[in-house]
Amino acid sequence: MSGRTRLALCAAAATLMAACALLPLVSPATWILQVTLMLAVQSGVGVAARRVPLARPLTVAAQALVTLLLLTLVFARAQAVAGLLPGPQAFRHLAALLQQGGQDVGRYAIPAPLSDGIRLMLIGGVLVIGLIVDTLAVTLRSAAPAGLPLLALYSVAAGLSDGGTAWLWFLLAAAGYLMLLLAEGRERLSQWGRVFSGASRAAGGESGGAVAPVRTGRRIGAVALGVALVVPLALPGMRGGLLDATGAGAGSGIGGGGTISAVNPLVSLRDSLNVDEDRTVLTLRTDSQDVSDLYLRIVSLDDFDGTTWKPSQRRIVGVPDPFPAPAGLNGAVRRTEITTSIAAADWYAQDWLPMPYPPSGVRIDGNWRYEPVGMTLVGDHGQNTRGLNYQVKSLEVQPTADQLALAGQPPAAVVREYTKVPKSVPGVVADTARAVTEGAANHYEQAVKLQDWFAFEGGFQYDTQVEAGTGSEAISRFLKDRRGFCVHFSFAMAAMARTLGIPARVAVGFAPGTPGGDGSVAVGLKDAHAWPELYFEGVGWTRFEPTPTRGTVPQYTESDPSTTTLPNPAVPSPQSSSRPSTAPSGSTGCTPQMKKLQECPSPSAQAAQATGGDGPKWYAVTGWALGGLAVLVLLLSPLLWRKRRRAVRLGAHGRGAADAAAHRLALWQELIDTAWDFGILPDESQTPRKTAARIARLGRLDAAAAASVHRLADALEQVLYAPSPRPMPGLAQDVRQVVAGLRDTASRGARLRAVLAPRSATRLVRALSARWAALRSRAAAVRPALRRPSRQQG
Repeated sequence: MSGRTRLALCAAAATLMAACALLPLVSPATWILQVTLMLAVQSGVGVAARRVPLARPLTVAAQALVTLLLLTLVFARAQAVAGLLPGPQAFRHLAALLQQGGQDVGRYAIPAPLSDGIRLMLIGGVLVIGLIVDTLAVTLRSAAPAGLPLLALYSVAAGLSDGGTAWLWFLLAAAGYLMLLLAEGRERLSQWGRVFSGASRAAGGESGGAVAPVRTGRRIGAVALGVALVVPLALPGMRGGLLDATGAGAGSGIGGGGTISAVNPLVSLRDSLNVDEDRTVLTLRTDSQDVSDLYLRIVSLDDFDGTTWKPSQRRIVGVPDPFPAPAGLNGAVRRTEITTSIAAADWYAQDWLPMPYPPSGVRIDGNWRYEPVGMTLVGDHGQNTRGLNYQVKSLEVQPTADQLALAGQPPAAVVREYTKVPKSVPGVVADTARAVTEGAANHYEQAVKLQDWFAFEGGFQYDTQVEAGTGSEAISRFLKDRRGFCVHFSFAMAAMARTLGIPARVAVGFAPGTPGGDGSVAVGLKDAHAWPELYFEGVGWTRFEPTPTRGTVPQYTESDPSTTTLPNPAVPSPQSSSRPSTAPSGSTGCTPQMKKLQECPSPSAQAAQATGGDGPKWYAVTGWALGGLAVLVLLLSPLLWRKRRRAVRLGAHGRGAADAAAHRLALWQELIDTAWDFGILPDESQTPRKTAARIARLGRLDAAAAASVHRLADALEQVLYAPSPRPMPGLAQDVRQVVAGLRDTASRGARLRAVLAPRSATRLVRALSARWAALRSRAAAVRPALRRPSRQQG
């Protein structure tokens, strides 16, 4: 084997060893076998081209062409010419896969499922890095710069992975790079003659010049490896946002551990929600059956001074075992104890411990203290969550709407402390609260009305770019502008609840994370969240979710299906009756005076008798009528089909957990078809959120209709990613609101076309064509063979 061939193999091996750092990111890791074979083919083409020999640019071009053919063969064979040559259709397919992969990367937690888009990104990226390394190290004969693409490949993997084995992948990538350097050194020395292992030493004991380059290369590699291992330890860690290691996020150091200082934990929540890279903060595993409702609570804010909410100064004690029962919860409320194991990222240094609420016990190492009122744990003497693994037992409290509606009067101490509203709060806050909850019979109905007004009915929009706001006018400005993020919604609802006499506070923590392919749940920076908690005697502190498109609406706040205004096909309409009507018919209203003046209505056409025989024959009239009716039905068939499809999709179903998924998919399809009818072509390569944003932008929807679109996208995401999506009331009404919004912004011609000739009616043609093709296939399958056996003899 020649030195150049050996160097090419080392370049491919170094690329493959660096690519191993990507293995923890996806599951399963079968893509590494594909990329190994394709790297071997790419390297072999380079070896063959250099032996011809071809010019350097032609060698690189040949390798790039073979790489493209390999990617086409694996990912776009059906769209390629002859299954191998990439054409325009194949390039479009590859571009769509890359776009899908980018969306999947942002959608899934680590380890992500190996979708076609992610697989193309992994294999294509490794092949591109392999081509660059081979070009630098072998074609251009400069192995040292080849470490830069290898470093880039490793850095991407290390930046996405939060595992504790990053050092292993680094050593593997570094070993591959050093192997490449040594191979290049030997290949260079081989051009000057044979290198003997027992080289003679010069005078003074110095080594001869033949082995000096090899020794120098080894020393450089060792120094580089040592620097790479040591330097990251000296670099400052990531800080800022709710996850600030200095405690600016949710509390500062406790020192002696006597009391909790009143630090505002929402100072940088907006910055955490607006980060470009949604890094994983916590990874958890739980035995709960529904992770979509698993909020991680850090701290509760109960001190409202009219400007902001912050935690009160409270006494902290040693961590009890087990925790005392939560305040206000009695034995009549259903509850289930669950166990959740949580692992914090190495860079996440939080003084408060994120836990499901209410906790009943915790197993954790370190110096932690317990705050009994908020049932939270806070680090003592500099203790934080950096790289921590702990286990929390908590209660899944499942009250019913009746239990909340029939809740008794809270204790006087709770009412006195948690219904305080400073005089500086503008009167419009209380006035709006009373107007929104008008007609409510109890505190529970008032709370539900407030939640639904913020989340669904009030025309509010979720926007993390809005400033958090300060001063006594912050809530009133939010109620006027109706745009903000979780801080605004939770602050406003808690303040309005207090004006109604409902004990309220604000909780800060994380909304439910993203389920991974291995059963774990990843909680990221953008899951940072705030929500109101309201107190009901017998249930205790109860979560509500007023922020649209965020978190999950609690099941105990959803409307009773029996109160829906949609008709039940199983129950006859109250306006219909099977008995004969006692009211006189319209024809009996003709008075004698009207008969005299011949002003009575004429008899119906069915009762009229033919008066002559000179007109067209009856069968001709019938034929023309049927022909005209057929033409009319044909012309109106798109309109009738769309009306029928819309009625079926928006019908009274999807109210239970069993058919919630099918109902939401049907509503989403109706949204897509309606937008298509108004000229917004469907793009199946985009995520639900991007599709919703695209419809709102191109349709020029107002705030209320845009909020409905995003709520439908959120409902669809629950179907796609949540283990068991919960029913969400008002989704059909959201579709109707979007239809009205698109109609209002469209031109007169566009509205007529959407009604009379809807573009989405092409789905009917496709469906009929597919059925016709299926029938032909069945007919061909059952058709007996007519070929006779040959009588020719050999």
